[in-house]
Amino acid sequence: MAYCFFMCIGYGMYQMIDAVPGLCALTISLLSFVFTIIKVNGYLFQFKEYDMLMALPLKEKTIAACKFAYMYIKSLPWYASIALSMMVGYGYFAKPAFYIYPIWVMLALVLPLIPMLVATFFGFLFAKISSGFRKRNLVQTILIMLLVLFCFGLRFFIDNMIRNDAVESTLQDTYYMTAKTVELYLPAKWFEKAILQTDLVSLTLLLVISVCLFAIVFAIIGSSYRNINSALKSHAAARKYRMTGQKSKKVVWTIAFKELKRMTGSTTYLVNAGLGYVLIILLGVIALFVRFDEIIALLTNGAPFDPKVVYPSIPFIIYFFIGMVSTTACSPSLEGKNYWIVQSLPIEKKTLYQGKMLFQLCLSVPSMAIGTLGICISARIGIVDTICYLLIGCLLCLFSATWGCVCGVKHMRLDWENEVEVIKQGAAVSVYLLVNMFLTMAVAALAIFIGMQMDHLLLNLIWMGVYALLSGLCYLRVRVLTQRPKMA
Repeated sequence: MAYCFFMCIGYGMYQMIDAVPGLCALTISLLSFVFTIIKVNGYLFQFKEYDMLMALPLKEKTIAACKFAYMYIKSLPWYASIALSMMVGYGYFAKPAFYIYPIWVMLALVLPLIPMLVATFFGFLFAKISSGFRKRNLVQTILIMLLVLFCFGLRFFIDNMIRNDAVESTLQDTYYMTAKTVELYLPAKWFEKAILQTDLVSLTLLLVISVCLFAIVFAIIGSSYRNINSALKSHAAARKYRMTGQKSKKVVWTIAFKELKRMTGSTTYLVNAGLGYVLIILLGVIALFVRFDEIIALLTNGAPFDPKVVYPSIPFIIYFFIGMVSTTACSPSLEGKNYWIVQSLPIEKKTLYQGKMLFQLCLSVPSMAIGTLGICISARIGIVDTICYLLIGCLLCLFSATWGCVCGVKHMRLDWENEVEVIKQGAAVSVYLLVNMFLTMAVAALAIFIGMQMDHLLLNLIWMGVYALLSGLCYLRVRVLTQRPKMA
């Protein structure tokens, strides 16, 4: 909310406040589309109460529409916070008529609907396509990730179009980019006209099209909703089974393997937890073919900037991709109603959570290493600094696993009916994300600032000591939280 408000202040100071309604519409639409794509599978398909709901005397499209409405209501506070903060910023500079405010609020409630419906339809298509495959979860995950990666890449495509127009100012770039995109995306154009020109036709179109699209999408989904859910909940069995030699594993590795099976068995879990690793691996591979200074120039819109200044923050930039979601933050809650089975196992709690942390490290450390090596080779960083960045990255991954486990155990929730409530909306994930994100951003900025005045090797040793200490403290906290109560 603060970011959106201060962005409006920037537009207002440069006499560009008229771009704010369109920017608000585009921001909400893009976020609602991407977030819905990521979590629609968990809300509409393979949910726990499926058998109970399908036994009720309701049409399939009604059940699907109600699940969508629940997802919309749960997501609405995020989009409302953006809309209201930008409305305050716009009102401060534009001084619109009093009736613009209720129009803004009413249309802001409708704005997420169209992109959410489009994302839901894509999710429906992906579910329908994947339901015909044996590895349906993997197919569905790949399709969703490809679409999300396309959304990320679309930003650079649009940015390239703006740059060809020889626009120099970053703020002006955004202003013209917003104007062009609003012309292409009709709901944003209708919202902008309703606010700037009090166009009742645009207002009516946005409301009517949203309702009509809702009816059309769920009429289509309802026609094969039962078949898709049945196919997704079924399991393929091999025709022949041959007994082979059994191998024994250490308990912690067995638990880590169990976590892997749990993750690959859920498209929602796999997309949310795995997207960052995919992105950083792609970045590391791309960096081998593109110079680091070109990557920095792309991210900074060609502003004059010395890439060497960024070197001390490389481990934290990579960690920003792989550390914002930790499996240990949601894994304890994902046990759900089966939690009693885990508790009855003849193993210590510390061993159970060591296995969960081991699985997180198995995911994050290889991805971190690929990303770090790719960027260090691209930037031609020396061997000593490269080794230091790898060691810092390992400690950051350890901190992610231990801090995530602290949040997961401390804010464990077992009464969920939909795994999205744990994976994306749980208190454990929120606490982990907010603390970790702001800490990483602050440390990355501090590393750049101090790196201009201190020897990089000494600075790297300081970061190693800090994150080794934080990881140790978090691990000890996990031991305290999971300690078995002493028998009287």
